[in-house]
This record gives sequence, C-alpha cells and structure tokens, in this order.
Amino acid sequence: MRSLTNEKQQLRRSLKARHMNMIAIGGAIGTGLFVASGETISVAGPGGALIAYGVIGLMVYFLMTSLGEMATYLPVSGSFGTYASRYVDGAFGFAVGWNYWFNWAITVAAEIIAGALIMKYWFPDIPAYIWSGVFLAILFVLNYWSTRSFGEGEFFFAGIKVLTVIMFLLTGAMLILGFGAPSPGFENWTIGEAPFVGGLGSILAIFMIAGFSFQGTEMIGIAAGESEHPEKNIPKAVHSIFWRIVLFYMGAFVVIGFLIPYTDPNLLNSSIENISISPFTLVFERAGMIAAASFINAVILTSVLSAGNSGLYVSTRMLYALAEEGKAPKLFLKLNKRGVPVPALCATAVFGLAAFVTSLIGEGAAYTWLVNISGMAGFLTWIGIAICHYRFRRAFKAQGRSLSELPYKASLFPFGPILALLLCIIVTAGQNYTAFTGDTIDWYGASVAYIGIPVFLAVYLYYKIKHKTKLIPLKEIDLSRHHD
Repeated sequence: MRSLTNEKQQLRRSLKARHMNMIAIGGAIGTGLFVASGETISVAGPGGALIAYGVIGLMVYFLMTSLGEMATYLPVSGSFGTYASRYVDGAFGFAVGWNYWFNWAITVAAEIIAGALIMKYWFPDIPAYIWSGVFLAILFVLNYWSTRSFGEGEFFFAGIKVLTVIMFLLTGAMLILGFGAPSPGFENWTIGEAPFVGGLGSILAIFMIAGFSFQGTEMIGIAAGESEHPEKNIPKAVHSIFWRIVLFYMGAFVVIGFLIPYTDPNLLNSSIENISISPFTLVFERAGMIAAASFINAVILTSVLSAGNSGLYVSTRMLYALAEEGKAPKLFLKLNKRGVPVPALCATAVFGLAAFVTSLIGEGAAYTWLVNISGMAGFLTWIGIAICHYRFRRAFKAQGRSLSELPYKASLFPFGPILALLLCIIVTAGQNYTAFTGDTIDWYGASVAYIGIPVFLAVYLYYKIKHKTKLIPLKEIDLSRHHD
C-alpha cells in the first residue's frame, strides 16, 4: 500500500482551486450552448427547453455530488474507473475505464475537426487538415509541458466562454427591458404553440441534446487526482458547477426565448459551419455589435479547443490509471520529470489522430460510428458513477463505518443517485427511440445510436470471463483511503 500523499513517481498535485472551478464549468459550456441552443428552442419551444435542461441539470447535480463525495474521500486520477473496480467489480472498472478513455480520445478528434470547420469562416482556401494538425499540436504541447500548463490553458479557454455567456445575459436583459430596441414583451412566449412546442415528446427529444451538452462535467473527478487540496477544492467546484449551469443555461434559454421566436428558421439551421445564425450571434447583432459573427466564431473556437484540451488530459490520466491497476500495459505508467504520463499522452494523441484520418476516408462512415460509440460512452460513464456511489455508501453502512469519516457528504442519499441513475437510463434508452416508432424499424439508425452499449458489454464480459471476477460483497469492499 502507498499513501496518496507519497508523491514519488506519481502525478503531481498542482491544480489550484481556480483550475478546478474552470475545469468543472468548462466541461459544461460548449457548442451545446452556443450552437445547439437554437435547435433546442425550435424543437421544444422556450418553456420545453427550460424544463428539459432543468431536469437534466438536476440529474447532473446529483451525479456530481455523488462523484464529489467519492473523489474527496479517495482523490485519484482513475476516479470512477478505480471506484468501479473497488466498489462494484473488477470487470466493471475495466469496462468503465476503457470506455471513458475511448470516449474522450475520440472527442479530441471530433474537436480538432470542428476547429478546422470554424477556421473556414475566415480562411476558406486553407485545407481543413492543416488547421486540425495545428490544433492537435497546440493541445499536445499544453498537456506535455505540465499539469499546470494544462490547467492554465483550460483556465484561459473556459474563462473566455464564461465571460461571453455573462456578456450575452447582460445584453439580452437590456434588450428584453427595452434598452436599445423596443421590448418584445412576452410575445415570443405566446405565439403558436409556445412556450411548449410538441408536448412531452419534444421535451424527451431535448433530453438527449441536454445530456450531450453537460458531458464533461465529470472531468472534475479525474482532475481530483492532481488537485492541490482535493478535500477543499472538489466540494467548492461541485457546488459552483450546479449554480453556474442553472444560471448560464437557464439564463441563455430565457434570453433566446424572449428575443427570438421559436418559429425563426435560423434557430433550426444554426451550426458550426453556419455560425452567422447562432442564437448568440443573432442577439449580439440585435444589440448593434459589429462583427458579432466573427466574435462568436472566435469564442466557439476557444470552446472547441477547451473541450479538446480537457479531453486529451482526462483520457491520458485514465489510461495512466488503468496501467496503474494492471488493466493497461505498464508502459503507460512512465512519467516525465514534470509528472506527466508522456507514453499515455502520446498513445491518446495518436489514437485521436487515427480517428481524424478515418474522417477523411470513405466519406467518414467509420468515423461516424466511432463518434456515436463515444456519445453513448459518456452516458454509460454517468450510469457507472451512480452505481459506484450507491455501492460505496451501502458498503459504508454494512461495515459499520460512520458518515463523519467522509470529508464531503452528497445530499439526499439514496434518492440522489437513484434518481440520477433512472434519468441516465431514460436518456440512454431514448437516444433514437424514433427508430422503433415508425411502420418499420429503422435498424441502421438504431444500431448507429446504440452501438456503444454492446461494445461496453463486450469489454465487460471479456474481462469478467478471463479473470472470473464477481460482484464484491458489501462487507469485503475496500474502503481504505489508500491507492494500491
């Protein structure tokens, strides 16, 4: 056994409270808010969007308090992968860990492709692969140099996003109140089917978009392994993330709902390739901001780089943690003198590069499948977090341990993790429920949407059969605060 405080040949605890806060909030604010918010209001109306994001926001809050409790008790870079092995079953930990590594390694590829699309707005004649190569190099250097340089990069990228959303909310509030333009009043909340468009079916459809928007919030659990003072910094970041998500997302939907009617065709057509009609661009233009499209484009570029930066970091740390537990080659345990697991970083970057190359071959069909597996992987990770926390607390009780031993306690146990688990299952099951509602089943659409589930189960069963692992009895679960 070696104590968490013994840092010889270990990752370095160099992430400060401000880094942890920005990693937490940076994971939640991205293209889902800047771009997809238009489609969200177009499909479900302003009221439907608020309900969908409110429910998913509550789910994410309970997941993050569950993760926060475990991460302050045992702050390791393997996070929920390690917890799954300790509190549930070794095979479950193996599947959760590799699932999460794959999820964010693929996301790195997706983000450098998105970055290249954004650059076409300014430089339409430069080939996209050149920009993708430049962005991958920047992200690699930020992560290679040190954990602190990754943290500073994320602080900068996420800080721009946060400032932009605050600017947007203030500008929107001024326009709603009639400063600079006639106030629209409640007109856009009452036209047509507003505020609830399409009823419950539309709200359920938005659950999926909201779930993808919030993916990345769990990164704080991985970063806990390199936080300077995890017992103080993690609870602060967990609580701040909930209120910031509520403020930023709910506030943005209220502003868009007041200023842009859900029937506006621009809302449905907003995309990274057509940023001039992003809801954020439209609102800033209404306020008289010259070059609003260029400004929002630049912000979305930093958003994409932020997601890529974080994705490279967390997937590298998960690969390192898997090697530490004997579930990946020992080569990935090697650290440089600044405490960065360079072989794990290189393997992740190469995998991201390979995924990028598949996007250029055969119209990117293989890449589409990879991205779909990755999207499902994020929800499976959340299901894993809820299961781990439920088992962790049950083991605490079964072994007669006092909850006073916990540096931070998640609220509303067992209601919180059970509700989060049920909502996660609903969101996961509903990824493409329309494939089964037509006259004939759309087997291709269903397989693309749900391919991540059989892949996860195959990885789980492979390890379980090979190592003959069993569900760990509650009284035998290792509740020590040491990491082997």
